[in-house]
Amino acid sequence: MLIRLRKKSDLKESQLTSEDTYLNRRQIIKSLGLSALMLPLAKPLHAALLDIFSDSDSAQSDLQFKRRKLNYIKNSHYDSLSPLTPENKILQYNNFYEFGTGKGDPFEHAQQFKVDPWSLTIDGLVDKPITLNYEDLLKRFTIEERLYRMRCVEAWSMNIPWLGFTLASLLKSVGPKLNAKFVRFETLHDPKQMRGQASRYVGGGIDYPYVEGLRLDEAMNPLTLLSVGLYGQTLAPQNGAPIRLVVPWKYGFKSIKSIVKITLTDTAPINTWQKIASNEYGFYANVNPAVDHPRWSQASERFLGEGNLFSQTRQKTLLFNGYQEEVASLYANLNLQKNY
Repeated sequence: MLIRLRKKSDLKESQLTSEDTYLNRRQIIKSLGLSALMLPLAKPLHAALLDIFSDSDSAQSDLQFKRRKLNYIKNSHYDSLSPLTPENKILQYNNFYEFGTGKGDPFEHAQQFKVDPWSLTIDGLVDKPITLNYEDLLKRFTIEERLYRMRCVEAWSMNIPWLGFTLASLLKSVGPKLNAKFVRFETLHDPKQMRGQASRYVGGGIDYPYVEGLRLDEAMNPLTLLSVGLYGQTLAPQNGAPIRLVVPWKYGFKSIKSIVKITLTDTAPINTWQKIASNEYGFYANVNPAVDHPRWSQASERFLGEGNLFSQTRQKTLLFNGYQEEVASLYANLNLQKNY
């Protein structure tokens, strides 16, 4: 099969959207004729619309988590995706089961989340294990802006201006031992702050803390980012504050949020979703339009740009989410059909 390699500069501006916020959620709901009498029957649709659309005034609420402006440099290799998915959509449409399983739950329930103080420990098969505090995350490494595609396994996508530093720069600073082959990541476990961890019903029945993993060569790839912000500011809690993983060629659930521990090992970690349903979620989770999830076709995706529910466009999904040129060599001898 012949696959055309798509370079970073090939992405068209028409596939992306501006930072302008969208203000028409309630008008759209009204236009659907969801009267008070219909709401009990229409609640799933109504709830879905509320998840997708949000008023800008709610995004600017005094109760919202206060983000800090960051100093950063622009990475010229990843600065051509403009305009971008609106900031409000990135803030208000999320999967973060620690705060609930609805797309709007993280925004609604994470605003009082405490990120300072914070400790991130890097240990395991390393020469110099370290623990970083909150300020270390923001100041120890040079922060750069990278505009990346993000593809969810649920067949929707965004384009996001992440701020962060390469995972490779962190790992090099601790000196991986020769027998280190994998990297294990772990999310904060704090049921007092994370309502989904306190209730299996709220948190989707997951055995917390959330765990993810990469091969060491995947972790060292120049694309792999530890993000501390987006849109010029620190991360909001619902997006994984204060630090999260970003692996743009993999489905979004691989990009673990609110990380407190990174451990180098000689064996592959069992990831959270792999543990729950290994027939649906594998270790690799590379974006692949030829391998469907049992519940979602992966051939195409709904891009979340500006505008309302009816203006969202569907586009073909690209192998490795369009980053084939940078990462295909990692899997040259791997059967992508079996190793999903």
